[in-house]
Amino acid sequence: MSSRIAFVLLILSTLPAHADVWSFETPSENIQCSVGQEVNFSDIYCTIIERGGPLAYPRPSGCTASGWGHIFLMGNRGPVSMDCRPLDRNRDAQSQADYGVTGTFGGITCTSERTGLTCRNEDGHGFFLSRRSQQVF
Repeated sequence: MSSRIAFVLLILSTLPAHADVWSFETPSENIQCSVGQEVNFSDIYCTIIERGGPLAYPRPSGCTASGWGHIFLMGNRGPVSMDCRPLDRNRDAQSQADYGVTGTFGGITCTSERTGLTCRNEDGHGFFLSRRSQQVF
């Protein structure tokens, strides 16, 4: 585990039991994630800034935002959803999840690898994000 992620986890373990939100990015800075965690619930919101390949889900009718296919959301339980909102290209996460690092955020586990970022929840739902491929399972 990188010292940055370990430091964040150490701080979080000492905080009072209320909602806490922080962000991380992959070393390429192409994947930006925000995590929210409280006593019985956690969620993650990840944006892949530059993407290619087929869409993980078809664009819903009525979605005209530039962000379709870039934004993935998941709670510690239940399926993954994708958000229809304008793409935010900011690369300003608080910490970096080095390749080879796995972090657990409540009921969500994410692994950062050179091939991409994989996140799963307690129900086994999750997503894989890389520049070339985005998958929901």
